[in-house]
Amino acid sequence: MTHPPASSPRPRIVIIGCGFGGLEAARALHGAAVDITLVDKTNHHLFQPLLYQVATAGLSAPAIAAPIRHLFRQQPNATTLLGEVTQIDVAARTVHLKEGPNPSAPLPYDHLIVAAGATHSYFGKDAWATHAPGLKTLDDAFEIRRRILLAFEAAEKEPDVQRRADWLNFVVVGAGPTGVEMAGTLAEIARHTLPGEFRHIDPASAKIILLEGGARVLQAMPDGLSQRAQEQLEKLGVEVRLQARVTAIDGEGLMVETPASAGSISANSYQIKSKCIIWAAGVAASPLGRDLAEATGATTDRAGRVVVAPDLSLPGHPEISVIGDLAAAQSHVPGQPPQPVPGVSPGAKQMGRAVAANILHRLRGEPTEPFRYRDYGNLATIGRNSAVVDLTSPAGPVRFSGYFAWLFWLFAHVYFLIGFRNRLVVLLDWAWAYWSFARYARVVTGIEGQPSVAAKSASRL
Repeated sequence: MTHPPASSPRPRIVIIGCGFGGLEAARALHGAAVDITLVDKTNHHLFQPLLYQVATAGLSAPAIAAPIRHLFRQQPNATTLLGEVTQIDVAARTVHLKEGPNPSAPLPYDHLIVAAGATHSYFGKDAWATHAPGLKTLDDAFEIRRRILLAFEAAEKEPDVQRRADWLNFVVVGAGPTGVEMAGTLAEIARHTLPGEFRHIDPASAKIILLEGGARVLQAMPDGLSQRAQEQLEKLGVEVRLQARVTAIDGEGLMVETPASAGSISANSYQIKSKCIIWAAGVAASPLGRDLAEATGATTDRAGRVVVAPDLSLPGHPEISVIGDLAAAQSHVPGQPPQPVPGVSPGAKQMGRAVAANILHRLRGEPTEPFRYRDYGNLATIGRNSAVVDLTSPAGPVRFSGYFAWLFWLFAHVYFLIGFRNRLVVLLDWAWAYWSFARYARVVTGIEGQPSVAAKSASRL
């Protein structure tokens, strides 16, 4: 299929990005008398909440990803294009794609939905990306998995005791949901999956260190659940270090700064030697948001997210809507002051459906409606039989942790996966891993000395 010609009599809607927000927006317009063009720089929709499972060899990539074209095969008004957006011409109402061997003409639009998502933020220290990859894409997951597994392989060959210990030091920076899940799973790999497979090292001796610049882990959770999560991490063997701020990262490890101790006027600084560092500390909006703000006169917040109107459109440009991690959106509940919308997948999904409804309102000449976010709560898994759950209900908060929280987390994530096949595969893989402790997705590519995915990415920053 090709995108509709400029002379199409039906309203043309271009959606940039097929994450949770873009996917929901396109689906919500199924059956509408519009022509949709969905553009994404990958050919798959990714279920990001389980991406760390690919990075830690618990799941294979196809289990959490689905081809975009397959998802829209039965939606005749939707066209999908593989491409990277380089420019949005607001005056001409066109979207330009990155030129390649077969450059395409600009995509005209009557309504534009920008759901380009977010990327890693190293707080101005982009060179750190070479040594501490983040986790946002399948490429990131493959690179992290490669580094984790090759670290154990390097330790097996290393005769020097100190250097061997450096290879077995794994550091996760940032104790949000991704950092907590990564650290807990790394501990399980070292203590339950790999023992017995090596002859010169004991994988269980690996040190898993979780660094957090704040005063507690999972800061979006209530204090009680945050404390419970830390206790479960430590029970798994993770060393949690709070109020630990990273000041430098290189090929030998990282420098950490902690608050001054009693009687001292200066902060304490020390080095952690590690060959495998995982970054889970910062998120920044896609650079496309900054370009869009400059073109429309919109403003951005400190994270680069575009500040949107109550109906998620841009002030002065009702034909353009911004959703998901790219939007600095607020929830407008009658009788209550506006509240910021958290950067989580339910928020992106709800925004996608809301902008689709508002576009249809505009096409019918009706007023648009302000966005209202429905908070269903937060979930985070720590490891085997360990999780924390904070749900919102009409009767008040429902909070619990431990085994039943882990079961709830498991079935909730299986339910929200895209497609019956993926749900079945993930459920079977998890069931087998639960009883056997095995992780069979331990396939790595590339050899030592070759540039890694992260290094190639860093060279383009």
